[in-house]
Amino acid sequence: MGIITADIAVSADLVSAGHDQSLEHPFGKAAGQRLHTWMFEHGDGHRAEIEAVLDAGAFIMGRNMFTPGRGEWDPGWRGWWGEEPPYHAPVFVLTHHEREPLELTGTTFHFVTGGIEAALDRARAAAGDRNVSIAGGATTLNEYLAAGYVDELRLHVVPFTLGDGTRVFDGVPPIEFAESGVRHTPEVTHLTLRR
Repeated sequence: MGIITADIAVSADLVSAGHDQSLEHPFGKAAGQRLHTWMFEHGDGHRAEIEAVLDAGAFIMGRNMFTPGRGEWDPGWRGWWGEEPPYHAPVFVLTHHEREPLELTGTTFHFVTGGIEAALDRARAAAGDRNVSIAGGATTLNEYLAAGYVDELRLHVVPFTLGDGTRVFDGVPPIEFAESGVRHTPEVTHLTLRR
């Protein structure tokens, strides 16, 4: 059985998204796309980290990672990524609202209403002996960190602060990590922590 990993891009003050997320501003107006320019504008210099983000047998994400909508589902919404998302394994989306699975090129999104353990059980079964990745956002990651499920945390720290928003480690009890890797570029510092 693989381990549970998590990747998340954050500002220097550990914010992964502003509170004002919308269709026009998926990470909030102040963040814009700055948290992910290392992937999309400088991807060649971060190829190993991008491959590690996507190397899992299954993914788990919170609803905000999948849609800007709240409440009942918009049946026409098919995710931020279009018809070919970057995930090439099953994705389990935590939600309070049922929805039929959504099949897209390379993956199927499954919508889980039973909480973090139910999503993790389904992701582990789908992943087999490969890793399960907690894809975000910070609220979902914090739930898995607080429950003690994350074996390896990869923070991609971008050199600016947001001041306010959804922050990694909010509400998480103390955890002992060992630093197992760090790589710095002008765009981002990749920090890998192992429990």
